[in-house]
Amino acid sequence: MIKKLAFVLSCAAVFCLTSAFAQDANLEKLGGFKTTGTPMMEPIPQTGENAEALKAIAAKIKVPDGFKVSLYAIVPDARHMAVGPQGVVTFVGTRKELVYSMTDRDKNRVADDVKVFAPSIKMAVPNGVCFSKDGHLYLAEQNRVLWFPAAEFFYEGPDVAAFAIVKQGELIPASDESYNHTARTCRVGPDGRLYITIGQPFNVPAPEVLPEFQRLGIGGIISMKQDGSDRKIYSRGMRNPLGIDFNPKDKTIWVNDNQVDGMGDTIPPGEMNHVTGPDQNFGFPWYGGGKTRTNEYKDTTVPEGVIFPAVEQDAHAADLGLSFYTGKQFPEKYRSGIFSTQHGSWNRVDPVGARVLFTSLKADGSADKTEVFAEGWLNENGEYLGRPVDVQVLNDGSLLVSDDLAGAVWRISYGT
Repeated sequence: MIKKLAFVLSCAAVFCLTSAFAQDANLEKLGGFKTTGTPMMEPIPQTGENAEALKAIAAKIKVPDGFKVSLYAIVPDARHMAVGPQGVVTFVGTRKELVYSMTDRDKNRVADDVKVFAPSIKMAVPNGVCFSKDGHLYLAEQNRVLWFPAAEFFYEGPDVAAFAIVKQGELIPASDESYNHTARTCRVGPDGRLYITIGQPFNVPAPEVLPEFQRLGIGGIISMKQDGSDRKIYSRGMRNPLGIDFNPKDKTIWVNDNQVDGMGDTIPPGEMNHVTGPDQNFGFPWYGGGKTRTNEYKDTTVPEGVIFPAVEQDAHAADLGLSFYTGKQFPEKYRSGIFSTQHGSWNRVDPVGARVLFTSLKADGSADKTEVFAEGWLNENGEYLGRPVDVQVLNDGSLLVSDDLAGAVWRISYGT
């Protein structure tokens, strides 16, 4: 029996290694514009009982007068999204192993076709997708960054041109890979550089790991050229930054950061940070969120120049997605403001979150007021009907909201 088990385990190990090598070979083939022989996976069904159940959830979501919530697509494990510049396709990342494409072929603002993107490539936590203005798609995985130079027009088949601009194991050291806080997000900035958020793996890290984390940009935002070269650390002092976007007016960065657990239901607050330039420090781990000191670092000296959040959010609401509203469909009050999502608390006695927020800005570009824009995914029984993750502006000016619990992408429109 023991010999048989050893044989099975050794065969499994060989299979895994063979599979990994095959996937690496596939990426090499794709980079050389060669086919891999990978079959196309079946599209995700967009009709039936599941679709009707999701539509019933959409009907329960409360939004301001004149707005409507509808089901845009069924997408398993839907996380962060990237809307194609030409309006052809929207890509949806996950925290598992797949990225999906959503296509609205008849432009009725409902996706007709949802399928796995680039199935020949083995991925690990392919959460962060983002486009450059000229149509280059980037994918920030747990520990790799891929570049798809023409994804919006060559996504239909199983093979698509793909290149690793940051090879596996080089975004962070392999020894720092974790199951915790490994979902990356990305944006291509006005300067043409690629910006990537990198969460650190601990609730609160031990002092001895901080120098290495700060040197590598773990717990902050890094930037690099679009070919992966010239890597720089842009900001530090964040625990698990996720939603990130640039203000189109002043080109500064806004980013959500999830804060320390285990300090109670009501502290510390979640953070929306305003990054106005490079080399800024936002206070973690000396602060657990806002101006709340962590127990582990309460007796240590805080670095000079720490910047406190532009907006303090409800504690443990898990603020994730963030996007500036650049459309014209919504009323004037929403234009140039920030939409953000709260995934919802996981360890709070009284759950909070599972909603979309709106933050207006003052004339000087600083935060003004934050209000609830869409809610109802957390019902009166404390049950989650859905958990919003990301929010992106569709080309017609409506809002897409991804939901990894419901396995859906919702559309919020105005007057349509």
